[in-house]
Amino acid sequence: MKFFIDNIWLIALALLSGGALFLPTLQRGGARVSLLQATQMLNQGKGVILDIRDQDEFAAGHIRDARHIPLKDLKSRISELDKFKSKSVIVVCSSGAQSARAASQLKSAGFSEVYSLDGGLAAWRAQGLPTAK
Repeated sequence: MKFFIDNIWLIALALLSGGALFLPTLQRGGARVSLLQATQMLNQGKGVILDIRDQDEFAAGHIRDARHIPLKDLKSRISELDKFKSKSVIVVCSSGAQSARAASQLKSAGFSEVYSLDGGLAAWRAQGLPTAK
């Protein structure tokens, strides 16, 4: 007990830093899908890709047959995706960081199966998977 009292600040610092390392995991939220799972969904016709990157990034290269709606326009253009409510929607951004925000917007709009692509387009390209221009 004396050890804990003598080192309370070190223990508090250790707990705080551990919590800070765990926080990004909690904030991601939403379902994530791996590259393998995403390609399986696409090959079976069960999924549709939604690319939320900016126009310039999308024009530089994107996943084949991806629908493009930039994140900043998603709220106003979400009705364009209504015909895909019965399919799995896989949201893609550059690195996987922003796609969770778009996924939560789609969930609140009534889409039942929404996933964020783990690692985003950077991971897709790193695995040598095909992109289109």
